[in-house]
Amino acid sequence: MNNSYFDLLPSVRINMPHAVAVCGMPGSGKGEFAQILAGQGIPVRSMGDMIRAEVKSRGMEGSPDIYGEVAADLRAEFGEDVLAIRLADEVSELLETNSIVLIEGMRGTAEYEIFSSRWSPNFSSVAITANQEIRFQRTQSRGRPEDGDREQFQIREEREAGWGLYSLIENADFEIKNESSLEDLVSLTNNWLAKFTKNKS
Repeated sequence: MNNSYFDLLPSVRINMPHAVAVCGMPGSGKGEFAQILAGQGIPVRSMGDMIRAEVKSRGMEGSPDIYGEVAADLRAEFGEDVLAIRLADEVSELLETNSIVLIEGMRGTAEYEIFSSRWSPNFSSVAITANQEIRFQRTQSRGRPEDGDREQFQIREEREAGWGLYSLIENADFEIKNESSLEDLVSLTNNWLAKFTKNKS
C-alpha cells in the first residue's frame, strides 16, 4: 500500500470534511473497498450505479454492450464529466454532516478535475490495483450483467483506459494492491482508513 501521501495530509485543512474517490480497472476490487468503508458508516455514492440507473430508466435490458454504450453515449452527449457534475452536489450535501464521503468508480480525468476543483485540498484519490488475469477471473465469478467474456472484458478495459483511467491509477494519492483474499483487502482497507482518519484528526 502506498502511504506516501500521508506525509502531506498535515499540510491540508484536515479539520474539514474530505471527499475520497476510488478508481481501478474492472475487477480490481473497488466495489469491495467501498463496501468495507460503508460498513464503517462512511456514505458511498457509486458512479457505476448511475450508469445502471440510466440503463433502467431507458427501459433497456442490461448487458456488457448496453452498459458500455450508455456510458459512452452520456459522455458524448453531455461531456466527459457528466457523471461527476451530476454527483457533486449530492456529495457536497453529504459532506455537511459526514467527515468522509466516498465516491466509488471514478473512471476519467475529466471526473477527477470536477472533484478536485470542487473540494481540493479536501479531496483524495485511492487506486485499487490487481493484475489483469486476476481481475478477469473475478468478473467471471461475480455475476454482474455488465460483465461478459474475455473479448468484452478487453473492450471494456480499452474503453475505460480511453477515458483516462490509467492516468488516474498512476497518479492516485494512495494505492492498495488487491491480489489476495477478501480478508486481506479488509485488513488493508481498515489499515488505510485508520491512518487516513488519524491524519485528519
